[in-house]
Amino acid sequence: MREITLSQAVNEALAEEMRRDPTTFILGEDVAEAGTPFKVLSGLVEEFGTERVIDTPISEPGFVGLAVGAALTGARPIVDLMFGDFIYLVMDQLCNQAAKQQYMSGGKLSVPMVLRTNLGATRRSGAQHSQSLHVLVAHIPGLKVALPSSAYEAKGLMKTAIRDNNPVVIIEDKLMYQDKAPVPEEEYLIPFGEANIKREGTDITLIGTSSMVQVAEAAAKILEAEGISAEVIDPRTIVPLDEETLLKSVRKTSRAIVIDEGHQNYGITGEIASRLNEKAFYYLDAPVLRMGAMDVPVPFSPVLEDLTVPTPEGVAENARRLCAGEMIHAA
Repeated sequence: MREITLSQAVNEALAEEMRRDPTTFILGEDVAEAGTPFKVLSGLVEEFGTERVIDTPISEPGFVGLAVGAALTGARPIVDLMFGDFIYLVMDQLCNQAAKQQYMSGGKLSVPMVLRTNLGATRRSGAQHSQSLHVLVAHIPGLKVALPSSAYEAKGLMKTAIRDNNPVVIIEDKLMYQDKAPVPEEEYLIPFGEANIKREGTDITLIGTSSMVQVAEAAAKILEAEGISAEVIDPRTIVPLDEETLLKSVRKTSRAIVIDEGHQNYGITGEIASRLNEKAFYYLDAPVLRMGAMDVPVPFSPVLEDLTVPTPEGVAENARRLCAGEMIHAA
């Protein structure tokens, strides 16, 4: 099977869906000739023209509001939000309007809109361009939230998101755009709410989101050399969350660590850990451990920035201690 980058996978998904459905269009800052700062959309304006790949003014509330209106009237807009940090600017349009229209209209209206953006630190972009804010939208009923962990997931989840009749927020890790993975040339979709067991194990479950799936897989390799068998699971979507796959794994291994690049306080790690503690309590040999990003603004200093996010070595150390019977808790 061919290997392509995550960036190419997203580009392919968008192009295929735009060819399939003429009501789809892309809008955002620098999406046309520039192809976004990360060049993910390169070549799309040449194929589809400026009427379907639309450069907008620097006015996130304006063009997200425009997308909500377009979705309500029959289109399937794909909003490109240049940095995930800018999601603060569009919370009213996304959370008060897009997320609530179907409920408030008694099912008569729908908002088939995709907002794609990014997350991730360690790119030396400073505190205002390095945040992982997926928990903000995961908290809002009416929004679906997908976190692709590879090129394969990025393409399959994007195509599913575009065809969904609900608003979907799909968030890619900006450091993974050049990572390659096998991706079929034939069409495929990845259903929302179906986790992927990346690696089977028997001693401990490592649940990672987005780029933290790679961290979990690297930690599992470290542990394997020490005779510890770690199961690695990628939820793929956090809304909806495939709770049953996670519970089945934890009931088997009796231990778990949840790893996420969002801030640890009030984060995704706490939500998943609490569900496992509540619903698999009698199977656990130790409380589920949370490993999120440090609760500080992301530093610009490389030395400090690298300390703020979970690492394979840190995950392996905590897994080692849990498997040895130590009762440890989140820092």
